[in-house]
Amino acid sequence: MHDIRAIRENPAAFDAALARRGDAALSSDILALDEARRAKILASETAQADQNKAAKAIGDAKAKGDEEEFQRLRAEVAEKKSEVAAMQAEAKELDAKLTDMLARIPNAPAEDVPQGADEDDNVEINRWGTPVELAFEAKEHFEIKGVSAAMDFETAAKVSGARFVFLKGAVARIHRALAQFMVDTHVDKNGLTEVNSPVLVRDEAMYGTDKLPKFGEDSYQTTGGEWLVPTSEVPLTYSVAGDVLDESDLPLRMTSHTLCFRSEAGSAGRDTSGMLRQHQFEKVEMVSVVHPESSDDEQKRMLRCAEGILEALNIPYRTVVLCTGDMGFGARRTFDIEAWLPGQNTYREISSVSTTGEFQARRMNARFKPADGGKPAFVHTLNGSGLAVGRCLIAVLENGQKEDGSVELPEALAPYLGGKRILGADGVLS
Repeated sequence: MHDIRAIRENPAAFDAALARRGDAALSSDILALDEARRAKILASETAQADQNKAAKAIGDAKAKGDEEEFQRLRAEVAEKKSEVAAMQAEAKELDAKLTDMLARIPNAPAEDVPQGADEDDNVEINRWGTPVELAFEAKEHFEIKGVSAAMDFETAAKVSGARFVFLKGAVARIHRALAQFMVDTHVDKNGLTEVNSPVLVRDEAMYGTDKLPKFGEDSYQTTGGEWLVPTSEVPLTYSVAGDVLDESDLPLRMTSHTLCFRSEAGSAGRDTSGMLRQHQFEKVEMVSVVHPESSDDEQKRMLRCAEGILEALNIPYRTVVLCTGDMGFGARRTFDIEAWLPGQNTYREISSVSTTGEFQARRMNARFKPADGGKPAFVHTLNGSGLAVGRCLIAVLENGQKEDGSVELPEALAPYLGGKRILGADGVLS
């Protein structure tokens, strides 16, 4: 959510930020609506003052026994009361229109975000590991002999439709081991607090984390009105909605492993093979709530947490900073981590680490009290995948594949697999 006062003070800067995202200027429309809203509020307040003045005069007229003036003033108060109610309703309607307009406008990019139109203009800032050179033609994850029978899309389609999967046997266990490894690493090594968070949330939580109103079609809503979370960023971030935290409480660093649900609206025909893009998936999320002065450093810290997971699993990756045209709606700056997938012979996104600045905090009124006793200020919120479990499973399977259809698994997972390091071509761990 944008600060209307900042738009009033510098509309040119606001429009320049929108232009960097490729959007049209909106300050004139916003300020016209804001002016009409403020004028209606002023008019209603003036009418309210006149009503109060007339109401006071009624008592004076009655005390004097002036019946004619008493009746005249009563009629005037009744008329003013109706006029004030109408003006207040109009002001409320204009306020709702302004709030809705501001809620649909994306966050302003940070100054250091590269200018660009789409993913082709993203800028690589780091690369780790060397893509494995296989002496045979690499297979995609679902084609590997030791995996294919345990990754059952046909049964899932019978039960749930397209873009679902049944994971069975050893592959299901490896998937679970990855999630446990990620959570344990974030808690024991990275200092995050584990949270078992809900996967059903209210409208307010989706709105506060910028998923509504613009992206409702991308998520699933129950008949009771609750939403299935697209990511646990929603409940973790919204947990501080309406709070005024002490500065000493910051930073708050949380992690949660949950099911996530996305309708994938607009993605028809994309990544339909395998389990790269599913309606239901699991993710280990990281969320930080921090002092504004530390948010840039916190984003770098969160990025290293996510990169460290891939390094521990020996998965080659590259890190890019997204350009202005490829950033998400609520992001001020986003780093994407892309894991090497031999089966596709390319890097694919496995994590996004974003800072929203005060964009989400303003929507959900999350603030902190400065230690020096100053006026409460908005916190900054950040979120990042640490990591997408299913995509990490794909990377582990494809990078560890052998010509005979077996898979060598990362040493880091051995404690979670009873010490076993090999997924055999027969689908059995050993």
